[in-house]
Amino acid sequence: MKPIFRPPAPRPATVAGPAGPLEARIEDPAPGTVPSVCGVVCHPHPLYGGSMQNKVVHTVARAMQERGAPTVRFNFRGVGGSAGQYDAGRGELEDALAVCVWARANWGCEALWLAGFSFGAAVALEAAAAVKPSALVTVAPPVGRIIVSPVARPPCPWLIVQGDRDELVDVATVRRWAGEFEVQPRLVELPQAEHFFHGRLGELRAVVLAFLSEQTGN
Repeated sequence: MKPIFRPPAPRPATVAGPAGPLEARIEDPAPGTVPSVCGVVCHPHPLYGGSMQNKVVHTVARAMQERGAPTVRFNFRGVGGSAGQYDAGRGELEDALAVCVWARANWGCEALWLAGFSFGAAVALEAAAAVKPSALVTVAPPVGRIIVSPVARPPCPWLIVQGDRDELVDVATVRRWAGEFEVQPRLVELPQAEHFFHGRLGELRAVVLAFLSEQTGN
């Protein structure tokens, strides 16, 4: 019988960001060991209540932890205890890049899973070109709202999870956009799921967990 996964307790951390210290939380399922991969998850829009405490962000990080990866959630500049102020995505991209560098150095591993939800999905997708993650997860990417210009397809396994009742991100627009890539990302649509996946977080976790399980071979 497979043992029940017990989530690691979150521990506070501070990452040196381009605009000052960034508030973060790390969760390590096997502290004291060097992991084969670590994870970074980016939160939704700072101007609309987005933070590292968002339930979707928690859920995606939890799936990474279940696959053995320690994770870091963090607040973009100007959110919570992070220094600086909102910078329309430009500075937030710099924040994400700094956190990825920090995560690799902190855990001593090169392989990194990168993820984001909504605004955070747009930041993660843009960051992927420089970060070169081993896998990318974008949940409800804001195509047509924040993602309005052509984006280079990251050369790694890429999962998109989209609710088909999303009131902020149009599922048909995401579907068309995903289909335009020469190597299409994997798109999973959750029927009846809204933007924040109310009541559907378990299914979201299962989709991300299955995708990450393929990357680890178990």
